[in-house]
Amino acid sequence: MRIGVVVNPIAGMGGRVGLKGTDGKVAEARARGAEPRAPARARRALTELRERVPDTELVVYGGEMGEDAARDAGFDPDVVGAPSETETTADDTRHAIEGFVAAGVDLVLFVGGDGTAADVAEALSEQGSETPMLGVPAGVKVYSSVFAVSPEDAAGVVASFERTERREVMDIDEDEYREGEVHPELRAVATVPVADDLQSSKQLGGGTVEALAEGVATDVEPGVTYVLGPGSTVGAVKEALGFEGSPIGVDVWRDGEILVRDGSESEILDALGEENVVVVSPIGGQGFVFGRGNPQLSPAVIRRCSVEVVASRSKLDDISVLRVDTDDPELDEALRGWTKVRVGRFERRMMRVV
Repeated sequence: MRIGVVVNPIAGMGGRVGLKGTDGKVAEARARGAEPRAPARARRALTELRERVPDTELVVYGGEMGEDAARDAGFDPDVVGAPSETETTADDTRHAIEGFVAAGVDLVLFVGGDGTAADVAEALSEQGSETPMLGVPAGVKVYSSVFAVSPEDAAGVVASFERTERREVMDIDEDEYREGEVHPELRAVATVPVADDLQSSKQLGGGTVEALAEGVATDVEPGVTYVLGPGSTVGAVKEALGFEGSPIGVDVWRDGEILVRDGSESEILDALGEENVVVVSPIGGQGFVFGRGNPQLSPAVIRRCSVEVVASRSKLDDISVLRVDTDDPELDEALRGWTKVRVGRFERRMMRVV
C-alpha cells in the first residue's frame, strides 16, 4: 500500500499549558513552555506500521511535517514538497494533500486534531479525490469520528482495514471553547477506513449526575488534594463542593479552598499534596477518561494521583469500555483493566479500561 503521511507539528501544543488548543496561540503556547506533541505520536504510529507492514510505501511532506518521523521509523519515503516557512500553516497541509493525490496514494494518514482533519478533508474534496483519510489523534480537540483511538491503533487500522465508510469531520471555535461554549460544526464528510479501533463522534449529553456529585462531595477527606477534570459531570461535583469551576478546564481543590482554577500541567503539579485524587468523567460516545480534552492531566500528574471515574448511567450505557491515551504507553498499560465508576451517591459500576 502507498500511504501519504502529513503531520501538523504544532497540533496539541496548547493542551498541557491550559490553552484548550493551539489555533492562533502558538507563540503563547511556546512562551508557556509548551513542547510539540504530534511528532512523537507520528513516530509511534509509523514505527508500529513498519513492524506490521514493512513493505509499505510512504509519500510524505518534508521535514517535521512527515519526513522526519518517517525516517526515524525506518522508512525511506518519497518527499513531495516541504513547508516554505519556519511556522507551518494550513496551506502547507493542503499542498501536501495535492502532492499525495498526484502521487496516487491509497490512503492519507494525518497527525493532528480536528482542525487538521478539516484541512485534509477539504483539500481532498477540492482535488475531487475520494482517497480515504485516517487520523492519528494529537490535538486538544478531537470531536471527529475520523481518528484512530491511539497512534498504534492507527497503524493497526492501516494494516488491516478492508472497507471504508463516510464519516463526519467536526470542528469547534477555540475562542468559544475557551469561554466554556462548545458548538461543534460539520466541516466535511470524508471517506474513512472502517475498523474497531476508530473513535465515534463526541456526544454532548449527560443524564442526572446530582447524586453522584453529592457522593463525591460527601466522601472528601481532610488534607487530600482533589484534581477535578473538565466536563459537565465533574462540573456538578465542583458545584457540590461549593464552587463554580472552569467548565472545560482543570481545577484543584483542597479543604474548601480552590488552589488552582483552569490550571496548566505545571500549575497542577505545583498544587499537589502528599495525597491526591483526580476526578474525571469519560467522554460520551467515546469513553476516553484521559487523552481527549484534558491534556493538562499529564502522565506526571496522573502518576501522583489515585483516580476516581464518575459518570451517569446513561453515559455508560452508550459506551462499552473506557479508554486512555496519555502519551505514555507504560502508564496506559498500568491504567488498563477493570475499574469502579461511581454512577450514584453510593452505587458503582465495573467498567473495563482499554
